This record gives sequence, structure tokens and C-alpha cells, in this order.
Amino acid sequence: MSAPALSQAEAFARIRLLRSPRIGPVSFAQLLGRFGSAEAALEALPDLAGRGGKSYTLASRDLVEREIEAVRRAGARYLFRDQADYPALLREADGAPPILTWRGDLALASRPCVAMVGARNASAAAVKLAREFAGALAGEGFTVVSGLARGIDGAAHEGALPATIGVIASGIDIAYPPQHEDLHRRIAEEGLLLAEQPPGTEPRGSHFPTRNRIIAGLALGTLVVEAAPKSGSLITARLAGEAGREVMAIPGSPLDARSHGCNLLIREGAVLVQEPGDVVELLSGFDGTPRSSVRETGESYLAAAPEELADAEPADVANLLSTAPVAVDELIRQSGEGPASVQLALLELEIAGRLVRHAGGRVSLSAV
Repeated sequence: MSAPALSQAEAFARIRLLRSPRIGPVSFAQLLGRFGSAEAALEALPDLAGRGGKSYTLASRDLVEREIEAVRRAGARYLFRDQADYPALLREADGAPPILTWRGDLALASRPCVAMVGARNASAAAVKLAREFAGALAGEGFTVVSGLARGIDGAAHEGALPATIGVIASGIDIAYPPQHEDLHRRIAEEGLLLAEQPPGTEPRGSHFPTRNRIIAGLALGTLVVEAAPKSGSLITARLAGEAGREVMAIPGSPLDARSHGCNLLIREGAVLVQEPGDVVELLSGFDGTPRSSVRETGESYLAAAPEELADAEPADVANLLSTAPVAVDELIRQSGEGPASVQLALLELEIAGRLVRHAGGRVSLSAV
């Protein structure tokens, strides 16, 4: 459901809230649910951190003003999760970015999307195949989503232009890898470029898994063209499976290590794809029930509704935590408290820097 247009003051406060220390997608959403607005949440943050046992310093207003100016200079704009033109499928995904920056044609994200990912050191045959698949899928009305990496990603973008979305692990103004500077520019001008990181941010290793969740979240399904067993492409595919989206893979020779990841996915339940028509058939009638059975078996997460957070009092759960990750649902069961009270207690600990969130709805005490 879309919210009324944001005031400039609230939009500024949301950017400042997200750039403040130890605020991620989960804590951002919980703070808005608890306090009703980012402006109110900013006022409350120091007190929340104090309850968690630490002092707290908000992101400065100057920092946010410089960021907003950098977004303008880059020819980009902000997109907030509760705005009407935020991609609907991405909004549904766990950990969806509260704020994105974008350049290009935002309408491309409202069309049926398919993610295409694969090896950076891809074979020549796989690069050619990715380009041809992407062109055919774009011709059938799909937007092709990828991560602007070398190899399969770049070929998918090139084949689909202008019907392509590039999701980058850097700021909207940073082209990475450098050899894709022209492709970065073309996607921003002809397709759609999306970034979660603030402008000026160089890509770091921790940014790529979060970029992968956006790629998977935007699309009805993810197609892996060629990949090794331990690669970001398989992470993206499994994130798609977690989100209840279709997972597809093109099989390859068992003699080529770059095909082992695709073959592994097929063994785990991904749909074997041999031509673009297979993808079109799978996704054109997609009703939210994938044929693929690729799943990560994480704990379910009993999230409290915003109105429940607004009225909750924090539970005493710190004594149940250690540096070993535990499911939030297990804390709820062991504490005997409601989800909202437990989540509020965890929020206070997280803002104070004492809590770490892990995949699958798990948390632990910080080791430092």
C-alpha cells in the first residue's frame, strides 16, 4: 500500500535515519512502526541506545545535505519503499531497501522482470548464450535484471538494452567494474540503474550480497547461465527461492567447473532451461507458486505489525542471548513475551551496537 506524498522534512529525516549508525532495513522499518515517522524516530534514537547500554550519535545533517546534493549532481533521484512507484515485488521481499537511488526509466521495474546472473569468468559460449537469451526475453516484454558484473551480467544487459535494470553494489555515481563504465552510462540513460548505497560509495565485499537480494527481489524468477558451486550467482538464485520466486538454470558440461553450479541447482530443484521459450512459459503465467523447489531452510520470522510495535514495551531477553546466533522465534518462545516486545528489545540492543542480525531471522550478541 502506498503512503501519501512525503514532506521534504520527513524525506530528509528518513535519509538521515538510514545513514545513522547500525540502522538497517529491519531496524528502519521497526523504528517507523514504533514511532510513526522518521522525524520522531530520530528524536528517540539516543534514548533507545541508552536503554541498550550505549551512547549514540546520529548521522549529521551536513552529511545528509551533502548526499542529497551528490544525488542531484549524478542526475539521480530517491525512491522510498512506501512510494507508489517502488517496485511491488521488491517491496514484498524480506529486507527490501527502505531507500534506493535511481537513474533512467523507472517504469521498467513495473514490467515483468527476470534476473539473469552467472560467472564473471564465463566461457565465450555462455556469454553469447546470455546475450541471446536476454535479447529474446526483452523481445517478449520482460525486463532483464542483473548486477553489471563482468561476464554473464554484462552480456545480459547488452542483449536486453534498453529493457534492462542494472543493480549496483556502489553508489549511483560509481561505475564498477571500471571496464563497464560505458555500459553503466548506457543503462542509466536507456534502461534503469538502481543503487542502495549512498553516492560516492565504492563497492565492498559486504555490498554484493545485499545487491543480490535486490536482484532476486525485483524478478519473478532468476536464471543462472553459468556459475561455479560457490558463487554470488548461486546466492542470488537461493534468495529467489527463499522469496518464493522461480529458480532456473541452464545445464552445462560436467567437465567444465563453470557449469557445476548450474548443474547443482538443477539437482536441488531448479527448473532446467534450454531456450528462452522455456523461461517465457514459466514466468508468463507465474502465480506465486514456483515449479522449482530450491529453498533455504531458515526459521520463519514472526514479525509484529506496526501498530503492535507502537504500543509495546521491551521484553527482557538480553540474558537469553549469546554470541551464537539464535532464531528470533526461539527467543519469543523462551521468553514468553509477544513478538513486538521481543523485537523492540532487540532493536534497542542493535542500536546500542550489542546485537548482530543474521540470515534466516537469527540474532546474536556482538562479539566486540
